[in-house]
Amino acid sequence: MSAVLAESPVLTPVTDEDLTLAVHTVRVHAPELSPQGQACRSERVPYPCGPARWAHATIHAASLTEEHLGEPA
Repeated sequence: MSAVLAESPVLTPVTDEDLTLAVHTVRVHAPELSPQGQACRSERVPYPCGPARWAHATIHAASLTEEHLGEPA
């Protein structure tokens, strides 16, 4: 799945389903500090990983920021 998302373009207009997946992806592929610097919490690769880049680009394409989306309950 990560390889697919890493290569996926951001389609516009952004659908509700795209935005839902992007929000989930941002939360799963969050940065965390490692001895080598920031790493993706999910994939353990340098942050931002491909899925995180796609998710942030999708959210931006929807003219939103992560602050607009709120925190998980």
